[in-house]
Amino acid sequence: MEENSIEKSLSDSLEKPYFTFVWAEDKNGLIGKEGTLPWNLPNEMKHFVAVTMDDVVVMGRKTYESIPNRPLKNRVNIVLTSNKDYEAPGAIVVHSKEAIMEYVKNIEKPIHIIGGTTLFNLFINEVNLLYRTVVEESFEGDTYMPEINYRYFRVVDSKEGIVDEKNKYPHHFFLYERKKLVNPFDASQN
Repeated sequence: MEENSIEKSLSDSLEKPYFTFVWAEDKNGLIGKEGTLPWNLPNEMKHFVAVTMDDVVVMGRKTYESIPNRPLKNRVNIVLTSNKDYEAPGAIVVHSKEAIMEYVKNIEKPIHIIGGTTLFNLFINEVNLLYRTVVEESFEGDTYMPEINYRYFRVVDSKEGIVDEKNKYPHHFFLYERKKLVNPFDASQN
């Protein structure tokens, strides 16, 4: 699901900055195994790059450290950690949700929350778009996506992923939009 007309019209109609979640999960909601993805799907990685390129990505320290070539290129990388001495060359290190909100409030780009579970839980009430990839298999692992109440969202686009010699698992890309959009910078909504 590259930047298509539905996605483009949605992103153009949302007041920036706005928050999205971007993740892949297996059919049981598994998102990680010992700090890595439990599967190898190059098409899903291409999708992730297409969605997040030239925007802002926000992640926890463990997610950041799981990235082989960090920081993610051509994106503003924000890392949340409680470790006041933590350094992440090429990334912005913050220590609270409030610091993230302060940093991004004047950025005219989407803010993509890319993991881990702590970040997804912190921003569940601020997110307007969900970029969800479902890998139609069961894997072993230790990290699951927090529960999202999908009745507050509607599917606006879906696409079946291509299975081939490099992408061995059936997978689907979904784009959800919150039915009643939120402005996380409007104090009357919080």
